[in-house]
Amino acid sequence: MSGVVSAVAGEVVTPAESLWARLAELRERTALLVAARSAGDATAGDPLRGLHLPPEAVHRLLEDVPPVPADAWPDGMGADGIGAGGIGADGIGADGMGAGDVPGDRLGALGARFGLTRLDLRLLLLALAPDLDRRFEQLYGYLNDDVTRCRATAGLALDLCGLPAHSVPGRARLHPSAPLLAAGLLTVEQQERPFLSRTLAVPDRVAAHLLGDDTPDALLPDAVRLLPPDSGTPPPPDSLAARLGGWINGATGPGAGASARPAHLREHRPGAAVPEAVAALHLAGMDALYLDCGRLPGPPPGAAPDAAEPPGWIPALIREARLRDAGIVAGPLPARGAGPLVRALAEAAVPVLLTGVSPCDPEWTDRQVLLLDAPGQESGPEALWREALALPAEAGFDLASAVAPYRLSGAQIRRAARAAVQLAAFEEVPLGPSQLRRAALGQSASGLEQHSRRVRPAVGWPDLLLPAPQLQQLHELAQRARHRDRVLGSWGLRAGGGRGRGVVGLFAGDSGTGKTLAAEVVAADLGLDLYVVQLSAIVDKYVGETEKNLERIFSEADRVDAVLLFDEADAVFGKRSEVKDSHDRYANMESAYLLQRLESFDGVAVLTTNLRANIDDAFTRRLDLVVDFPFPGPEQRVALWRHSLGQVPSVPGLDPDRCAREFELSGGSVRSAVTTAAFLAAGRGGPVTEADLLEGARREYRKAGRLVLEDSSTW
Repeated sequence: MSGVVSAVAGEVVTPAESLWARLAELRERTALLVAARSAGDATAGDPLRGLHLPPEAVHRLLEDVPPVPADAWPDGMGADGIGAGGIGADGIGADGMGAGDVPGDRLGALGARFGLTRLDLRLLLLALAPDLDRRFEQLYGYLNDDVTRCRATAGLALDLCGLPAHSVPGRARLHPSAPLLAAGLLTVEQQERPFLSRTLAVPDRVAAHLLGDDTPDALLPDAVRLLPPDSGTPPPPDSLAARLGGWINGATGPGAGASARPAHLREHRPGAAVPEAVAALHLAGMDALYLDCGRLPGPPPGAAPDAAEPPGWIPALIREARLRDAGIVAGPLPARGAGPLVRALAEAAVPVLLTGVSPCDPEWTDRQVLLLDAPGQESGPEALWREALALPAEAGFDLASAVAPYRLSGAQIRRAARAAVQLAAFEEVPLGPSQLRRAALGQSASGLEQHSRRVRPAVGWPDLLLPAPQLQQLHELAQRARHRDRVLGSWGLRAGGGRGRGVVGLFAGDSGTGKTLAAEVVAADLGLDLYVVQLSAIVDKYVGETEKNLERIFSEADRVDAVLLFDEADAVFGKRSEVKDSHDRYANMESAYLLQRLESFDGVAVLTTNLRANIDDAFTRRLDLVVDFPFPGPEQRVALWRHSLGQVPSVPGLDPDRCAREFELSGGSVRSAVTTAAFLAAGRGGPVTEADLLEGARREYRKAGRLVLEDSSTW
């Protein structure tokens, strides 16, 4: 629990101690009211007082009770509930009941932040007292003439503030639209009772805050979290974050938060604007509460997306932001269904920064929204990496080549650089591309696992045995992915029409010729993970659901750094056909959607197929490279057999050359044959022999339905 040093005595006063001092004043006030109520009361000593109504009590009710002196508050509160100095421009009494009067006083700071009057603060303290001091339960029970009612009622609160029950200004402070109730600082319970007997209560989160506890509200979903400031180099003065921070500072202040209109930062890539928004809030001296809209449930089935009610926890989120003096960053906003959420957040009396790839819809809110474009990918990330890593000109490795595949913002680069340095220190090795790769991938938590299978590449170019032309094309594919920002961005070769900077290649060839392995090698060369799309997770029998699943995959692939693999792509990217019935029409709609989505794709994708002729020609035009994987010839089969036997224990002099000539197998079948031979040898407890290889090759022939000679003497 943090404390504040007193300027007078030099002592540390915690928020709880400051609040306890406030309660001491309230106890004095309560004692005066108890004395006034009990003076001349014949039932004051009745042990059953509050549980029954004797005749003496009836007569007492018919008599006039002398009012409590209105100036009995130790600080001189007037009879109207407002200090003698009047109300200042910020809504706080001008005679000193403001933030900072008492060291560690969170109650005064709360009043300044929420624009509360002195009377509001008194009402809040009266309602809070039983939660902090159990003696007030008995005192309030006595004053309520009901020992079971141990909280302050509206009537008792007005009495303790020296206000008559018919005071219009006093009753107005307990109206639902009044600051205390509208901000969620105070609740008036038991609405079915008469106004004066309704109970006042303070939510637990507000009580905890006043005591110095900053644990987030339990009502908030897991999608809300506090983002820490970036401890790296501050953004330059001409950056979007710096300008936005100055705009927030000019639009906010004590009691002026409600005038801060929301801002929408449109992203070129999901998540790219979040670091800028967080940095702007921190530059404005505020914390950042991030609402991850991607983790929120969608509207219920059958409901109009933009006509639904906003989530019930939105008031708690706004209250949490105001308690912390924080702003709200919400994103990524969906193209449909964001209206209720945005309308609720736009009315918040705190800065609200919205992010998303989709443009801001004017129908979302009646308030004017500041429309901004988030900065795109930096054209020269190498300089940012070198500055963040504090590397000399000669780093011992090619920094530009190591970081080129990663599309990170400045803040993400600084965080990744710190993580890479920590990894190198932990492993006690010099900083290198391996640490940079792992740190960079850690900056984008992928959600692709829901619809795809993650593969961590464990292969390299030596594992890929292909003819030279195909190898050259695969190297070119990796170079396109590595240098696309320079060529398409800095050199201005990006096509118009909203086309993205994605790299898409098609690998065509028979089964087992190395298409999937080649995709894994390309991912390994780029330092990225490979995600194999599972067709069972995206193809849906209901109309339109397949397109939605594909959109989720493409959107997530745009956001993270990864290689996306569509295995057996002809099942999804097939040719469009003549429309003869509704099935043909909807099948063509899927193809048309994919054609449009590939145009705007910003990631790296590989399509594999055994039947190139089944791929629509329109897809082929949008591909960057088409690599044909030939069936291996005799010389290549020899290399495949030897490579597969590389680490397998075998008899001396084992030569697979004759096996490669006699059996026409693809690379995948060769590996399967060697695996079968290895299992046979392991079961026998010895090395692999020629007979084992022959048996493995025969089994692959049988699986393919081909004729096999059983006589091994043909060897």
